[in-house]
Amino acid sequence: MRIIPAIDILDGKCVRLQKGRFTTAKVYHENPVEMAKRFADSGLRHLHLVDLDGARQGKVVNYKVLEQISHATDLQIDFGGGLHNDEALRMAFESGAAQVVVGSVAVSRPDIFARWLAQYGPQRVILAADSRNRQVKSAGWLANTELDVVDFIADYEQQGVRYVLSTDISRDGMLAGPAVSLYKDILSTCKVSLIASGGVSSIADLQALKQSGCEAAIIGKALYEGRLTLDELVNLC
Repeated sequence: MRIIPAIDILDGKCVRLQKGRFTTAKVYHENPVEMAKRFADSGLRHLHLVDLDGARQGKVVNYKVLEQISHATDLQIDFGGGLHNDEALRMAFESGAAQVVVGSVAVSRPDIFARWLAQYGPQRVILAADSRNRQVKSAGWLANTELDVVDFIADYEQQGVRYVLSTDISRDGMLAGPAVSLYKDILSTCKVSLIASGGVSSIADLQALKQSGCEAAIIGKALYEGRLTLDELVNLC
């Protein structure tokens, strides 16, 4: 199972939120590029980079940070936040993203998402399937839908989606354990490469995700709070 540390950018700084609420933002590092270098120097190979400014404004804000991290490290970066049009995707890839994470457009404009999937390929476009009580949320987790997350993923699997990033919003930033039962439900229905996000607080949590069949796990607050160390994560890779 791949281990993917996360950097969420808000006002140019590394922050973590609780349940996606901007009012809960806690700054952990002033410089995202320096944090990414620390991850790379430790031996980690991947990075989940989220433009929270972009998610809030509905347009990508932190292209430069993506570009700087790409130039300063060899990390394989998946990038999300504010990717709402063709130009945004083009700029993300030109700025160094190996993959993009798309959620809101997949909900509101499935025709555009399908075109991006065909244009860039299923290896480069990750479907964000974020939910609370199994209902898909979009627009920075602020917009409600009536979509069941398993049905949502299954529909897109039929269209060629390979990678899915799923966050149980109620667990995000809470260090209360990941949504293992939800991920088992998804993987019992869908043959996708599932990236788990939210709630990881220990090695035991990561082992549970691996046993459930997840292809990767994103680590955020547990790393910044010292619940997990970089050495521990590298040893799991």
